[in-house]
Amino acid sequence: MKFLFIRVFIIFIAFIANVSAQSQPYPNKPIKIISPFATGGIADTFSRVVGQGLSESLGQPVVVENKTGGGGNIGADFVAKAPADGYTLVMGNIGSHAVNPYLIKNMPYDPLKDFEPVAYVLDAEGLLVVNPTIPVKNVTELIAYVKARPGQVSYGSGGMGTTSHLAGELFKSLAKVDMTHIPYKGNAPAITDLIGGQTQVMFATMPTVLPYVKTDKLKALAVIGSSRASSLPEVPTVAETLPGFDVSNWIGIFAPAGTPKPIINKLNAEIIKIMQQPAVQKRLETEGAKFKPMTPEAFGAFQKNEALKWAKTIKDSGIKPE
Repeated sequence: MKFLFIRVFIIFIAFIANVSAQSQPYPNKPIKIISPFATGGIADTFSRVVGQGLSESLGQPVVVENKTGGGGNIGADFVAKAPADGYTLVMGNIGSHAVNPYLIKNMPYDPLKDFEPVAYVLDAEGLLVVNPTIPVKNVTELIAYVKARPGQVSYGSGGMGTTSHLAGELFKSLAKVDMTHIPYKGNAPAITDLIGGQTQVMFATMPTVLPYVKTDKLKALAVIGSSRASSLPEVPTVAETLPGFDVSNWIGIFAPAGTPKPIINKLNAEIIKIMQQPAVQKRLETEGAKFKPMTPEAFGAFQKNEALKWAKTIKDSGIKPE
């Protein structure tokens, strides 16, 4: 009887402690942010920026843990299957949460149904650049140049299904031109061959090509996003010539589906404050990125539009899931 009493008492105390913890305001224990991409990349870097900011503002430790592989799928899948309590988040991107379902067979999760969009974090701005030997000064001239040489002009990318690849396919579709895609194992070798003249065109993130633009090793024709870049205000967007062209190399925070709305809203408000801090804004400028505050609902609508746009682009280009 004594042993039974002690056991019941322990269970009762554990129950009371659990109820007490659940009744405390969120958060009341450490939060984990899963970074599904390589250390040192922009998504991983800003996972840590957001993590540090949340730790300071919420008063709880925020741990960033890398779970890489599968184009972001491994880390995203881990979070999709985590408890929907706001303590496990993922820094997703255009690949893991919009494009991958149309490129990868047997996806382990649904990026629209298995997550709650929390906060848009940034867009890594990009440029349409060409080798300086190509006699074009703007997008109009590039389109005319390519149309006069169907299949002869090539564009390099960081690999099949990357943003730089899909941007090229979207450009081909909207401009109705025939360019040859040359995939590389990463952006660095693609840029090297572009400078060397083995390819002629590339759609690349700004930090990777801006140094070469400034030294005239590459020529910047246009910004690939929806607005001009503060670092190159004289360079127009592709959309100013080709309406509908908008490539956003974005990242954002997601929580498992079913996470309570008050928690989502609290995290959203805190992340917006973090991203608007002067030091973080300066960091964004250094990285060639920009932040745009969005509510969770606006971020969710943005994500759905991105998924629809790239699904169509991938289908029209004939890329098959592998």
